[in-house]
Amino acid sequence: MPKRIIGRIDKADFPTLDLFDIDIKIDTGAFTSSMHCHKVIEEDNLLKCLFFDKEHPNYNRKIIVFKNYSTTKVKSSNGIVQNRYIVKTSIILFDKKYKINLTLSTRDEMKYPILIGRKFLSKKFIVDIDLKNLSYDKKLLSK
Repeated sequence: MPKRIIGRIDKADFPTLDLFDIDIKIDTGAFTSSMHCHKVIEEDNLLKCLFFDKEHPNYNRKIIVFKNYSTTKVKSSNGIVQNRYIVKTSIILFDKKYKINLTLSTRDEMKYPILIGRKFLSKKFIVDIDLKNLSYDKKLLSK
C-alpha cells in the first residue's frame, strides 16, 4: 500500500470517542501518539477521562470511560520519564479509519490537543512540513 502525504497539522475524527474535527499535530520527534486529557480517574477497573479544551467546542466537557487500558512509560523531550495511561481507539484521516494507541497527558498549555507520533505514522504516511490540513480539506470537499 503506498504511503499517503500528510502535512504538519490537520484535523481528525475519533468516532469511538465522539470527537470530531479535532486539531492534531504531526510530531515525528515523538514515538507514541498523545491526547490531552484534562482529568483522569481510575476506579472500579474503569478509566474515566474528562476531555476539556476551551479552544475546541467539540472537545469540551466530554467524559469518556475506557474499559480497556494499560500504562506505559513515556520519556519526554526534556528527558523526564512519566507513567501514562494508554488507550486504544480509532482515528479517521483521509476518509479511512485506523486503529491508534494514545497516551493520555495533560496538555493544557499546548496549542494542539493531540500529537501523532512515529509509531502510528510508520508505513502509512510521509510528512511534508510545508503542508497542512490535507485530510480535513479532503473531508470538506467530499461533503
